[in-house]
Amino acid sequence: MTGVDEKITKLVPKLSEPLLQVVEAIDRLRFGVIQLTVHDGKLVQLEITEKRRFS
Repeated sequence: MTGVDEKITKLVPKLSEPLLQVVEAIDRLRFGVIQLTVHDGKLVQLEITEKRRFS
């Protein structure tokens, strides 16, 4: 568990594992896309596409 996970779980202790993963992905992503796949009202997949640009 990273420091980010610990900080988030202290703020929202009952956050489910899938939602915790979403929050962590948002926290570490600088530029890109986070895509969630939901089946029957449940989160089943998290895809992260990160963009890196060079000058």
